[in-house]
Amino acid sequence: MSSHLDKEILNLSLEEEDDVPFILSDMPEYYSTARNSLSLVGRLLNPSCQRMYDLILEMPMKWQLYDRVRGVALSKDRFQFIFKYEHDLLDILNRGVHTFRLWPIVLERWVETPPEDYLQYFMVWVQMRNIPINHYTFKALWSLGDFAGQMVELAFDPDKPQTKDYIMVFVRFNVAKPLRRSKKVTFPGGEVVNILYDYERLQKRCYTCQRLTHEQSQCPFFKKEQVDPIKAVESSSAGNKGTGFSDCLPTSDPLFGLIPEDLVGLDPISGKPKIAQEILDDMCMYLMVADGPEKKARAERVRKSLEELKKDPIGRKTCLMLEPSPSITNDVEKGKGIVYDFSVQMKPNSNPVKLMASAIAAGSRVLQSGKVASDLPILNAQIVPFRSSFSQVVSTGFSTGFSEPSTSGTPLKKSRPRRRPGTFNRKGNGKATMIPDKDSGVQIGEGVVSDAKRKAQDDVEPSQSSARFKKPLVVPNEGPPNI
Repeated sequence: MSSHLDKEILNLSLEEEDDVPFILSDMPEYYSTARNSLSLVGRLLNPSCQRMYDLILEMPMKWQLYDRVRGVALSKDRFQFIFKYEHDLLDILNRGVHTFRLWPIVLERWVETPPEDYLQYFMVWVQMRNIPINHYTFKALWSLGDFAGQMVELAFDPDKPQTKDYIMVFVRFNVAKPLRRSKKVTFPGGEVVNILYDYERLQKRCYTCQRLTHEQSQCPFFKKEQVDPIKAVESSSAGNKGTGFSDCLPTSDPLFGLIPEDLVGLDPISGKPKIAQEILDDMCMYLMVADGPEKKARAERVRKSLEELKKDPIGRKTCLMLEPSPSITNDVEKGKGIVYDFSVQMKPNSNPVKLMASAIAAGSRVLQSGKVASDLPILNAQIVPFRSSFSQVVSTGFSTGFSEPSTSGTPLKKSRPRRRPGTFNRKGNGKATMIPDKDSGVQIGEGVVSDAKRKAQDDVEPSQSSARFKKPLVVPNEGPPNI
C-alpha cells in the first residue's frame, strides 16, 4: 500500500495540470469600453503620503463635481475617475497639474491600449527667469526652456509689453526625473548666466534631490549626507553624469566616423536617442546606394550636415530627434498659476487683520437711523477697532441684522425713531418749571390745583444719592497767599 502511494506521489507534478487558461468571452457585454471612454486614469507619485481612500472621496469635492464623477481604486497607486459628461472631463484635464495632500498626481485620459510611457508624464507651465536681454528670441527661449522638460508651447510676443520678469513655457515633464531649479548656460562671448525655473502648481517635493516621489526624510541622498556629506555629493554628481550611454558604432557600420560623439547616445532631458532610428536608417541607405567617389561625396555631405545640426539645438531636435516644433501663443498670461516654495520659511505676520475688522473696513456701515457712515481707513495694516452697530453691510452684498422679505428684495428692517429728545438736548434745556394750565385747574388763592402731574421747582435739590448729580469736590483757587 505504501509503495503504491509513493509511486503516485512521484508521478505528481508541482504544476497544476488542470489549470488551463480561461478564455474570456469576446461579447460586448464583457467590455466596459463605453464607460471607460469618459474616464481619467491616474497615478499617485508618493503613496506613502497620499491615501487612496481619501483621494477617491475628496477629489470630486475638490473639483466641485460631486455626483457627476466617481472614483475607482485600481491598485495601491493607480485609480480611475469616471465622468458623467464629456465637458467635465476635458475641463479637469485642461487645468494642468493636480495635487492631493500637496503632492502631485498624474492624470491621463483612458486608452484601450496604453503606450509604454503611459502615466509617466504630465503637462506643466514653467516660469523661466534671468534671461539675458539680447536673447529674447524664439529659438533662444526654446533652447533654454527645453531644460525644464520637453517644450510644447511658448507664451511670448515680442510686439507686446511684458509686465512680468519671466517667460512662460509649457513643457511635458517626466515624473521619474528631478525638477530643474536652475541651469548654467554659457552664451557667446563667454558670459555664464544661471537660468532659473519655477514650476507652477507644484507644491511639495524632496528638497535634496528635487524628485516628486518621496519626502526629504526618505531621500537616499539625504540619508547619505547625514553619514558622509562629501561622498554623497560625489555619488550624486557621478549618477547625474551617467544618464546616457557612450556605445560607439561598429566599424562595419557605414556611419562609423561620420557621427560626432556628442550626437551618440541618449538625450539626458527627454531620454530618447539623440538621433532617431529612422534617421539612421535613411542615412545608411543614402550611403549604401552609391559607390566610389560618389559615396565619399555623400559621406562628406552627411558629416557636414551633422556638424551644423550639432551647433543648432532646435534643428537637432526637429531634424534628428523628430520632435514636433512647439507652438507659440501671444497670450503671455496663459496658464498662469501659483508657484510654491516650501523651502523658504515665511515669517508670521505680527499684526494680522481680523476678519470682522476687515469686513467692516471693506464695506459701508448702516446705522440704526438708516444713515450710511464712511468706510473705516486702514493705516499701516493696523487692526481696525470693532464698533458695534445694529447692522452692517459688507462689499460682498451680505448684511447682518434683522431683515424682512418683500417683493423687491430683502431690505433691512429699520427701528422706529426715538421721540424723546436726546440726553444732550435735555441737559441743555435744564429742568423747566411746569406752567400751570388755568383751563384745566381750579384757582384757589394764589395757586392752581390741577389733575396733571407737577414737576419739582428749581429750588428743590435733587437726591444726593443719584449718581448723575454727584460732582467731584474741587478746591477753589483763591490766589497766592499774602505774606
